[in-house]
Amino acid sequence: MVSIPFHGHVNPSLEIIRTLVRRGHRVTYANDPTFAEVVEGTGAELKPYDTTLPRDGGAGTDDPIEQLTLFLDDAIAMLPQLRAAYADDRPDLFLYDIAGAPARLLGEQWAVPAIQLSSTFVAWDGYEQETAPVVEAMRADPRGAEYYRRFEEWLTAQGSSVTDSIAFQGRPARGLVLPPQALQPHADRVDRSVYSFVGPVLGDRSDQGSWARPDGVEKVLLVSLGSAFTRQPEFYRRCVAAFGDLPGWHTVLQIGGHVDPAELGAVPDSVEVHRWVPQLAVLQQADAFVTHAGMGGSSEGLYCGTPMIAVPQAVDQFANAEQLAALGVARVVDSATVTAAQLRETLLALTTDPAVFARSAELRRQAREAGGADRAADLIEVELGAAGDPAGRPRASGG
Repeated sequence: MVSIPFHGHVNPSLEIIRTLVRRGHRVTYANDPTFAEVVEGTGAELKPYDTTLPRDGGAGTDDPIEQLTLFLDDAIAMLPQLRAAYADDRPDLFLYDIAGAPARLLGEQWAVPAIQLSSTFVAWDGYEQETAPVVEAMRADPRGAEYYRRFEEWLTAQGSSVTDSIAFQGRPARGLVLPPQALQPHADRVDRSVYSFVGPVLGDRSDQGSWARPDGVEKVLLVSLGSAFTRQPEFYRRCVAAFGDLPGWHTVLQIGGHVDPAELGAVPDSVEVHRWVPQLAVLQQADAFVTHAGMGGSSEGLYCGTPMIAVPQAVDQFANAEQLAALGVARVVDSATVTAAQLRETLLALTTDPAVFARSAELRRQAREAGGADRAADLIEVELGAAGDPAGRPRASGG
């Protein structure tokens, strides 16, 4: 398995890795040493490489071209490290995160099958044409033009059979899709001979701790902007003002590592403030969820059937937020402009709408029937069997 040291890219794969180890496969996991404990907790062996990405779990910039350039720089620096790490220990199969592009290159160079584990939505029939205006706008920027030139020059130099950077990342030979199918745009136009929807893949999170609903609390609200986009003291203050004195409600507020709790001012007893919470444990008991609509949080919200207020911050979060709203289980607000009064009104409207509850329950059922880590492992073993690996014990057909 090859990934990058961001929780949003690592967490979706962990239960799949744990399942493969439990089935008797030897699994190595290439990542930065800062994720050694997380990786080794699955039973996998860390193959360390030194990342060039920021160590705070974020891309360090909101500019999409700068973000893409950071990931390309990391991929270029990662490739020789992976080649050295696996030169005398070639795997029977590569699994790779969407940001683990070097694994696809090595797989082709070494005739090793490679499966992409996508922690976000995947391409559909017509995707390139529909996103062409965005790509052309990027190419019109000199920085964007340089990004695409460098990426395609790198692929060509490595002898890749796919030298178009968009196709290389977005059109894998085989892919497992880890978010719920409900979050996938145009799911009916996704090639099922390439992609299998298996998510969400959550697994046992008991190692992250537990959370108990306080006695006498009627309803619980979780407010979390994930792990990367948490430098939002003003928004947190508005959440305290909006929900702190709401009768019957108890709020769990996660503020991350960038905000000093003192910046929140006076906090009532009905609001508990933490830098980090065991999110899934809280969501399983929550009645509503204020989320930045990252793919992980969106997936967990659907899995738990929890109505959501989406406050997207960057990248795919805006598309996720709109999709959640279109599914009928969320309302979208702007964290920069929404007032405390509007937050309160949105919460009350969301949690008193019978249609929201019915739709949340249906999507919860669908998410739990997708198969999760066991189905993902079955499909991986099919590919191992097709590759002639004696340890591969196919348990299910692909698709």
